[in-house]
Amino acid sequence: MGAPAVPSSRRGGAVATAGAIVALVVLPLAPGLLASERLPTGPAALLGIPVESLLILLLLVIAPWRIPRRVLAGLFGLFVTGALLLAGIDHGFRAAVGAPFALSDWSQLGAAYGVLVDSLGAFLAGLLLVALIGGILACTVVLAWAALRVADVVCRRAAGRIVLAAATAVWLVSALVAPLRVGDPIAAAASIGSVGSAVARTETVLGAQPTIAREIARDPFAGVPADRLLTGLRGKDVIIAFVESYGRVALEGDGIEGGVTGVLQAGDASLAAEGYSARSAWLTSPTFGGLSWLAHATLQTGVWAPTQSAYNQIVASNRLSLALAFGRAGWRTVSDVPSDNQRWGVGRSFYHYGSLLDATNVGYRGPAFGYALIPDQYTLKHFADTQLTGPHTPVMAEIDLASSHTPWTPLSQLVPWDKIGDGSIYDPQPALSPSATTVWQNPQTVQRFYGQSVQYSLGSLFSFLQNVDDPNLVVIVLGDHQPAEIVSGSGASHDVPISIIARDPAVLAATTDWNWSPGLQPGDTSPVWPMDAFRDRLLTAFSPTP
Repeated sequence: MGAPAVPSSRRGGAVATAGAIVALVVLPLAPGLLASERLPTGPAALLGIPVESLLILLLLVIAPWRIPRRVLAGLFGLFVTGALLLAGIDHGFRAAVGAPFALSDWSQLGAAYGVLVDSLGAFLAGLLLVALIGGILACTVVLAWAALRVADVVCRRAAGRIVLAAATAVWLVSALVAPLRVGDPIAAAASIGSVGSAVARTETVLGAQPTIAREIARDPFAGVPADRLLTGLRGKDVIIAFVESYGRVALEGDGIEGGVTGVLQAGDASLAAEGYSARSAWLTSPTFGGLSWLAHATLQTGVWAPTQSAYNQIVASNRLSLALAFGRAGWRTVSDVPSDNQRWGVGRSFYHYGSLLDATNVGYRGPAFGYALIPDQYTLKHFADTQLTGPHTPVMAEIDLASSHTPWTPLSQLVPWDKIGDGSIYDPQPALSPSATTVWQNPQTVQRFYGQSVQYSLGSLFSFLQNVDDPNLVVIVLGDHQPAEIVSGSGASHDVPISIIARDPAVLAATTDWNWSPGLQPGDTSPVWPMDAFRDRLLTAFSPTP
């Protein structure tokens, strides 16, 4: 006679129990896979006995009533899922912006989703968001079910209690000898570590607030009378133009720098023909790969803003920004952010711009170009036509050139200056570029499109300078940060180029002691300043000493 058949219900129960055990081992350890600073990496991070699972099983075995057991299991599922989510967000932040994620950075997730919408479209981005929410719920439910399933087996069978006791003993022994081991111990606490790391990072960010408050308060220009501010630039139209993602890699990266430096060399020649001169150097940005507003605030206020928390502190203060300094000194101030499609409250409450231009009020009738919405050349043409024509009060403006914003597709192309009109001329252009999902399948393709986007943004600026007849124009053009690691590479610096361009020789003469390099392209020997040093250097050069 053969062996007796095992009932299918028993086989199914055994499979379910095995699956529950796998879930209780793998899911609580999964944050270790995403922890970029933890060794070993890869599947080896899933080898261990998670203390979180041991604790919930011990509690469920002890808890005598059904409802408390379900609540405990649900809380366990929420905790581990939250830990996995935090680890995933932190991993994404490190890859995208080169910085860890702190709990005080939650508002940045909305901006990240906005970039996703502009890159993939609202439908695909929405599907991904729904899938993420579904995955979070499924993970929570599976973990709760797995904990209850295994706990029931442990309660019913002596063998189960023996295995749980043995696993607990092994974990305790391993935890005691962990300092003697290489790599991750068998006694693992990846989920607890993920949450603990997030809390520690947040404490570090919040702990920096008193230092930032002192920096905000320590302002040598706060009490300078308006009639003594920026006297060396009186009568000039001053533009601070941020070129999105214009980092050092654009001038030095393999396969990228050739096209960009070619545009800069051509720009030097064309601007010289128009009577312009330029000087260039490097600034070290507080951010990397994104979060441009941190760089803008740092440059404008002279306070280092590496985190959202620091930025919030700065814009809630009365720190003197360059925009406010120019406004007090008599300039008409303008913010021009073509990627915005709603009112920018901080532009009024902190920077005190007199006019806020964005995608909603510049008369653009052309197609959207991803995150940037509006091509840089149109932005500059509209600004020239509405702010610089005819007799006018000197203007100080910050203009964000966003066509070089990730995902670097679709790309706009330069068109004749006098044909730009309401932007309808751009209608066929988006169809000429591949989708972001196609471009981002290959790092070399991403790098190529990044380089082309920077070439376009710089070309737009040079087109503006060639076509605007304003002898009093002064342009400070710089990058806000390096592009993401997929372009810049691992361990890249935070350096970005900066140039000052003017027709009046007195403007550049006032900056002689800066020792910047001639032309639009800084070199290896050009000065490297932290970005927060620029405000004071500019105010010192063009204002009497406070």
